[in-house]
Amino acid sequence: MPKEWFDYHYLLFIFVLQLLTTCCITMASTTNSDPDDHQHHTFSSIGKAGKSSGEIEGMDARLLNTYRPPENYSVYAAILPFLFPAFGGLLYGYDIGATSSATINIKSPTSSGISWYDLSSVQVGLVTSGSLYGALIGSILAFNVADFLGRRRELMVSAASYIIGAVVTTLAPGFAIMVIGRFIYGIGIGLAMHAAPMYIAETAASQIRGRLISLKEFFIVLGMVLGYVVGSVLVDISSGWRYMYAASIPFAVVMGIGIWWLPASPRWILLRAIQGKGDMQELREYAIYCLRRLRGENIDNNSATQEVEDILAELSYISEESEATLGEMFQGKSLKALTIGAGLVLFQQITGQPSILYYAASIFQTAGFSAAADATRASILLGLLKLIMTGLAVLAVDKLGRRPLLLGGVSGIVVALFLMGSFYTYLSSVPTVAVVALLVYVGCYQISFGPVGWLMISEIFPLRLRGRGLSIAVLVNFGANALVTFAFSPLETLVGAGVLFFIFGGIAVASLVFIVFIVPETKGMTLEEIEAKLL
Repeated sequence: MPKEWFDYHYLLFIFVLQLLTTCCITMASTTNSDPDDHQHHTFSSIGKAGKSSGEIEGMDARLLNTYRPPENYSVYAAILPFLFPAFGGLLYGYDIGATSSATINIKSPTSSGISWYDLSSVQVGLVTSGSLYGALIGSILAFNVADFLGRRRELMVSAASYIIGAVVTTLAPGFAIMVIGRFIYGIGIGLAMHAAPMYIAETAASQIRGRLISLKEFFIVLGMVLGYVVGSVLVDISSGWRYMYAASIPFAVVMGIGIWWLPASPRWILLRAIQGKGDMQELREYAIYCLRRLRGENIDNNSATQEVEDILAELSYISEESEATLGEMFQGKSLKALTIGAGLVLFQQITGQPSILYYAASIFQTAGFSAAADATRASILLGLLKLIMTGLAVLAVDKLGRRPLLLGGVSGIVVALFLMGSFYTYLSSVPTVAVVALLVYVGCYQISFGPVGWLMISEIFPLRLRGRGLSIAVLVNFGANALVTFAFSPLETLVGAGVLFFIFGGIAVASLVFIVFIVPETKGMTLEEIEAKLL
């Protein structure tokens, strides 16, 4: 295709991203909020049991009962602090979509462009899952370096890993070097999926925090669709797999330059100040400067100073002065937060999400949709559905709240999984049942576990433990993903697809109980209020 075609569509793509982000932030800023929303929240039982470990008599009235006015922010100033970290999610999704076509191209004797195209199933599995192994290592690295580096510098390391991994993979002269490149790229995924939600959560105004973090999930799905489309265009071209992986490099470069330009998280700066890791006055002034850059022209120096002072007071109130230890992750309010966060991302995976799409192409083929029987086209179709449903979740999460989306979406997942099990057990002559179940599952997942899971783990951990807590949650997410992916085929052989989907349905019911009794509502609350009220 002509270069002008790519230039035009690339510019159109960037324009649509900025337009979508602007629209979502604008809708959040124009939504009328009831002052009572800041005082009355739906609590799970975990949020009802007495005082939190950081409470100090006399100060709880200020944090727990006082109405806090909405934070000032500029719509346009909020775009780039969201957009550049969200590119980390876009590159993660792109890798998923592009790899599905790259593994087809690289095995082709005619279009692979290499002499080592005759890969075994194990080798293809390493190409596919190499980035997943890297993401697991990235999550472990994040546990030790996140609070030292800070959210911004961790994202810069992530962008560098994306660039190096993509370049090595693209230029790989042999299989071993290609797997090394996939592994390095995966480290970028692990760091990005850890740092991006933290940075967005800590820098966004509370009125739009949920919408922006959920929009990051939208970018992951958008990246998947982009990867599917690029893969479908290049799958029959000689050495097409190299071009597929090379296409991620410009996005990673933009991400790295953008993150370098952004300011640091004011909350991370203030955490270092209160823990004595620098001059208090200098760090306080730097936090005010960063906050003003993040919030734009709608916040003046006095408002920024007051907000910084409020955050400092609340950090003192919830006992953030001492440095976190590993043991604290499994005690008191940190254990509560870990139970909520890790529990959500665990159920996100063990309800069958990595495996349900395995049957997509065969389901469409059985139902007679011959045009969609091709795996790539089926993936594009489902990717577009995921995109639409994630967009709906983005628009609803700060209006309806987290719990309603989780409860409604997971209820739909339960129905879909039992329908899928029934199809493979009793209703194999009615393929429409499987198609409906597949679409319901994908749609309900994208309004519940998909965006809200990542949102909750970025909100629920105390600031002092957020870096380590979120790294554990991300590690659980990728670990459970790997477990379900690799256990699916043996389990299917052992018990059959129908029974396996019924098992997933039972796990989904358990996850529904978990949400009802454990997961709290965090809509409209600052991160400090979440820690003081719910943990």
